[in-house]
Amino acid sequence: MSFDSHASSRSAGPVLDASAVPPASVLPHAGGVDPVEAWRLVKAGLAVLVDVRTAEERKFVGHVPDSLHVPWATGTALTRNPRFARELEAKVGLHQPTLLICRSGKRSAQALEVAVKAGFSQIANVLEGFEGDLDEHDQRGHFNGWRHHGLPWLQD
Repeated sequence: MSFDSHASSRSAGPVLDASAVPPASVLPHAGGVDPVEAWRLVKAGLAVLVDVRTAEERKFVGHVPDSLHVPWATGTALTRNPRFARELEAKVGLHQPTLLICRSGKRSAQALEVAVKAGFSQIANVLEGFEGDLDEHDQRGHFNGWRHHGLPWLQD
């Protein structure tokens, strides 16, 4: 999987090199990029970032400026959004280079699998997510994730 450089004249090569992505047997999804690379792509206008967390997470935990929102699940029970693929297509189309982000990269990986099956051709997961993985004290943000890398974010 790669984002095609022909989609943007600002790029001299593939935006997402498939050789840089671990094989599918290592990742439970079609591919991924780390947060720093994701921000580079978004900042350069080469990809759009779609936050798949709940509206509550975006509001109270924070979100990436100018990111789009299509919830993978809703509410505190995280009820899966059955319209996810249709809503994503309505916001970005099937062939727009798109990056999905959630809290830790797990829900966005699930959303990525559904998106790929629905026909999205240039889509990847932001590894580590917005808050990162849990540490030994069951806390996030201490060793990885979007915020840990000091990338831009806002909080309502």
